[in-house]
Amino acid sequence: MPAALVVRGLAKHYGSVRALKGVDLEVGEGELVGLLGPNGAGKSTLVKIAVGLVRASSGTAELAGARAGSRQSRAALGYLAELFRFPGWYTADEVLELHQRLSGSAGGEAERKRLLELVALSEAAKRRVDGMSKGMQQRLGVAQALVGEPRVLLLDEPTSALDPVGRRTIRLLLEDLRGRGVSVLLNSHLLSEVELVCDRVVILLAGEVVAAGTPAELVQPRGVELETDEGLRTIERATREDVPRLVAEAVAAGRQVYGARVLTSTLEDVYLEAVGGETS
Repeated sequence: MPAALVVRGLAKHYGSVRALKGVDLEVGEGELVGLLGPNGAGKSTLVKIAVGLVRASSGTAELAGARAGSRQSRAALGYLAELFRFPGWYTADEVLELHQRLSGSAGGEAERKRLLELVALSEAAKRRVDGMSKGMQQRLGVAQALVGEPRVLLLDEPTSALDPVGRRTIRLLLEDLRGRGVSVLLNSHLLSEVELVCDRVVILLAGEVVAAGTPAELVQPRGVELETDEGLRTIERATREDVPRLVAEAVAAGRQVYGARVLTSTLEDVYLEAVGGETS
């Protein structure tokens, strides 16, 4: 089975502006990949090309083994745009019914009920969109992206406007979808959410990939913190493998050792270093 999303040498020019400069990216089957970068890095352009809303200047993008934008690729795709809008006079149930008709889903009422349950909106099925909070509308947006049981999800800032409980609901949903083999490309500014849920992270800057890997691969050791009866001491450049030796040396020197902690950089540290402190 082909990878869920494969991008090779993808470039996009808007006149003299080079939004993407030969990007390579792949999302495997059942993989959740986080796409990070400051505003103007090219994230949304990449997602729109994958969806088929924007045509690439060069390079290729394939979704579920088919050319991005083709009928076959669209049939396998679920998409949530960053700045989506639903008709304010529609109820949550009517929004999902509309998208069932648009996508050709035969899931009917049972599918709509299941999706509203997944995003914790069962009690709001008959509530109109203009009577919903921004967080409720955001969760409804995620639900519509799941209409038709897509194989691949492209989500542009799906947890924006959500409170911590709402973010946790979406995070648990994404983890459940991954367990079912659904692939997800998650474009987000929330580094903590990406670090918690994503298998791999890709960081874009000025249209180029500047860092990629699992969160564990991207973070770097920052030394070992040793707590003794003399207080806390940080041994820079020490690693996990040095801990037994450091503890033994402290004990041999007559110190009482209360703990040892390996210090590593966070995804935020990695991100800021990769983008050179550029703001989002």
